Amino acid sequence: MRLRHIEIFHAVYLNGSVSAAARALNISQPAVTKTLKHAEQTLGFPLFDRRGGRLVPTEDAHTIFKEVADIQNRVSSLRQATRNMRRGSGSLRVSVLPSLALDILPRAVAKFSQNHPDVFFDLQTLHHEEIGRALFEREVDIVIAYKAPRDLPVISRWLGEGELGLLYRREELKDEPGRVSLKTVADRRFISLAQSGPIGDLLRQELGRDDTELNEVVSARTFFIASALVREGIGMAVLDNFTAMAAVDERVGFKPLQPTLAFDVFAMTLEKRPFSHSASEFLDIFRNCLEEA
Repeated sequence: MRLRHIEIFHAVYLNGSVSAAARALNISQPAVTKTLKHAEQTLGFPLFDRRGGRLVPTEDAHTIFKEVADIQNRVSSLRQATRNMRRGSGSLRVSVLPSLALDILPRAVAKFSQNHPDVFFDLQTLHHEEIGRALFEREVDIVIAYKAPRDLPVISRWLGEGELGLLYRREELKDEPGRVSLKTVADRRFISLAQSGPIGDLLRQELGRDDTELNEVVSARTFFIASALVREGIGMAVLDNFTAMAAVDERVGFKPLQPTLAFDVFAMTLEKRPFSHSASEFLDIFRNCLEEA
């Protein structure tokens, strides 16, 4: 398939009809029909079944769509990069853990953009098990997370630290001191996050250290879901302070744990692709935002 075939196929697959694809690409319907027909002739098999004005993807179309979508994404990235080059600006592709995307990342981008309004940001979230793939497949320039995967050839830059604490409904915990021991509240209803990456590992180690067993009634795979469940009164949750920052209000409170359970925050990039000047400047701002949290 030629690049034009891929673009037309991708648009028709996503939009479901020639007319909708033509509108999405801002070209004529005959142009879409002609290019799609030529693509099918080149491949030697149909990509769509014509049903009542709709184009329904064939099984072959479903099979090749993932590859086509990946090519389209790369072409879009290339176009954005060339636009940035034409206007003399750069771009930063940054992936962070969901907990860092709630408050820290938006503030860092806003502060950086005040001095560099022409820099284009491509932002996304990812989980720890996706770090290696995102870097090696060059989806991102920078990953900001709590722990670098083992045996991954990366440059790591320490940005700061966070700590775990207890997120709770305020009426459920009125008389506790500034810090709270998990042993004193272990019989309360808890939302389990013990399988959530390095943070879950840190919590599990602490619970095992003094044989504390929490009364877990719900399991959540993300801190964001856990904080929403706390808000609804399902139970308490042990979360990082960054997620808690976005959840605390007049109904929901947060107390750090006793003893302190701290963790580090790192920025990572591949050894073969060291941090650019813009990336280093952005990370300085990100570090300052962490210190303010």
